[in-house]
Amino acid sequence: MNPALVLTSHGTHDPAGREVVRRLAAAVRHVVAPFDVLEAVVDVEAHRLPTVLAGQRRPLVVLPLLLSSGHHVQHDIATAVADHPHAVATAPLGPSWTLAEVGAQRLAEAGARPDDVVVLGASGSSRPEALQDVEHAATLLRAVWGGDVRVGHLGRHGTPVTDVVAHARAGGRRVVIASYVLAPGHFQGELETAGADLVTAPLLSPSPQHAIVDLLIRRFERAARTVSVWATDTLGPWST
Repeated sequence: MNPALVLTSHGTHDPAGREVVRRLAAAVRHVVAPFDVLEAVVDVEAHRLPTVLAGQRRPLVVLPLLLSSGHHVQHDIATAVADHPHAVATAPLGPSWTLAEVGAQRLAEAGARPDDVVVLGASGSSRPEALQDVEHAATLLRAVWGGDVRVGHLGRHGTPVTDVVAHARAGGRRVVIASYVLAPGHFQGELETAGADLVTAPLLSPSPQHAIVDLLIRRFERAARTVSVWATDTLGPWST
């Protein structure tokens, strides 16, 4: 019995954000057929992960479409997976070199220059591991982009992105926010009003990047071999 992939995103009220996630799932589904691809969320929308997993008797690989090891990964997803006898969860999507490369591409598309101050704008978290993940993401982006990259957070935890932008602007340089957000929605809207000269598009917008789809496939393939002795080698490479 082949395992199914459960792509698990945060969830959003934004129709554009939902469409981006649907397009990503469709792109992955096209590659991994005949493996099934299910969609679930941890918040906001109705198709919550425990509901999606309930009644599934086949092996399942839960892949968090999240960018750090915050509460949703450590509690919501971990609890849902622990309650299912044949499910495993991969690490969250970020941080990774792939996302850093896509982030650098988004900076170039937005018109960022090497002498700009780049602020990686990310969701804050009460979990120290999640804040460390964002710092690591900034380190990777700095290595790929080759310029000044700082970190700002949304929410009640971490240094507010508005403060980081204001401090950088006081130095007289142009400030660009590199969105560490996957899709349009509330968080992207907050970044766009944080006072920067430019804000990049989310990592998955306007369409899923080839490299991100490939990253998801590799994560699924590795996990599938651990969750079921019936997993096969039928996952081919992402084809152009």
